[in-house]
Amino acid sequence: MNAQVDPFYAISISGLAQRLKSEGRSIIHMEFGQPSTGAPKAAIAAAHAVLDAEAMGYWESAPLKARIVRHYAEVYGVILEPAQITLTCGASPALVLALSSTFKPGDVIAMARPGYVAYRNTVKALHMVPLEIACGAETRFQLTAATLAALDPAPAGVVLASPANPTGTVIPARELAAIAEVCRARGIRIISDEIYHGLSYAEPTRSILEFAPEAIVVNSYSKYFSMAGWRLGWLVVPRSEASRAVAYMGAMFLTPPALAQHAALVAMDCRDELEGHLATYRRNRELLLEALPALGLDRIAPPDGAFYIWADVGELTNDSLGFCRQLLQDTGVATAPGIDFDPVDGHRFIRLSFAVSTPEIEDAIDRLKPWFDQKRAQRGLG
Repeated sequence: MNAQVDPFYAISISGLAQRLKSEGRSIIHMEFGQPSTGAPKAAIAAAHAVLDAEAMGYWESAPLKARIVRHYAEVYGVILEPAQITLTCGASPALVLALSSTFKPGDVIAMARPGYVAYRNTVKALHMVPLEIACGAETRFQLTAATLAALDPAPAGVVLASPANPTGTVIPARELAAIAEVCRARGIRIISDEIYHGLSYAEPTRSILEFAPEAIVVNSYSKYFSMAGWRLGWLVVPRSEASRAVAYMGAMFLTPPALAQHAALVAMDCRDELEGHLATYRRNRELLLEALPALGLDRIAPPDGAFYIWADVGELTNDSLGFCRQLLQDTGVATAPGIDFDPVDGHRFIRLSFAVSTPEIEDAIDRLKPWFDQKRAQRGLG
């Protein structure tokens, strides 16, 4: 029996944006969670050199795995072995590997709602059962240890994301420790999506591996390293599960792109350039947080990390998809409908990505203000 997988509605918004752009419209792309910047300059130069010198082929870079191990020691104080790292064709295949190599069809996997659309879709596609748990402002749109302790029966696994998509919220260290303790006591396996690590605006993000060495971690070069199109990520698994992860990777995906691996090794030491991107996101975040209340968007998740604003537009619409389409057609600003991330309550939310240039954010604010003023006036809202 085929699994029923929901569409990713932001793709239809992006398709409309591309059509409008082809007609000569000025479009600001705030619908997808991808940096508008490219890979670090030194990484691109290294890729050019490899293209000139090597034919390349199926390959997993031992130096890159060793560099990732060093990254965990330096940033989190976590000691890993290279065998625990499986290089993947991006975070999405890493999630497929994590789920398929750890759980069986019919297993229940808990996750926060709102959450990234691929969590529930991938779980469903693998014939597992997503258990989406409503998480609101009172828990900063995140799962808590108390929530997981109250589930009866306990799920087989849980997907955590900190910073989260679409909210940008971060799970504090003490809560991560409490979640790890509950999961250990109840036999719940943890998959932690840490692809937005490095993108935080308050305290540094903490890895679940600091509190649960037996957890599985998904990460990627797409966000902080600004290499979305290079399709490269990694999976961290316990030592006892390393050979199974490698077997699944080889059977389903062979190896990740060789060129991307060469570039990523260089990118990991391009911190000055990458921190410059973070400074841009920080400024963009400040501009939006200052401007959005004037648009009537004062009910938003705290964007502690990542590069998103999760905004409640329930006063203006009960159809976030139609709302985003109209907003795009009228202003040229593309945003993501909340139903992608929350199939129950997402009809009254939208997500705005601020991973664009600061001039684009300023332009977007100028376009959005009169549009929202008009919508609020039509609704009789002050």
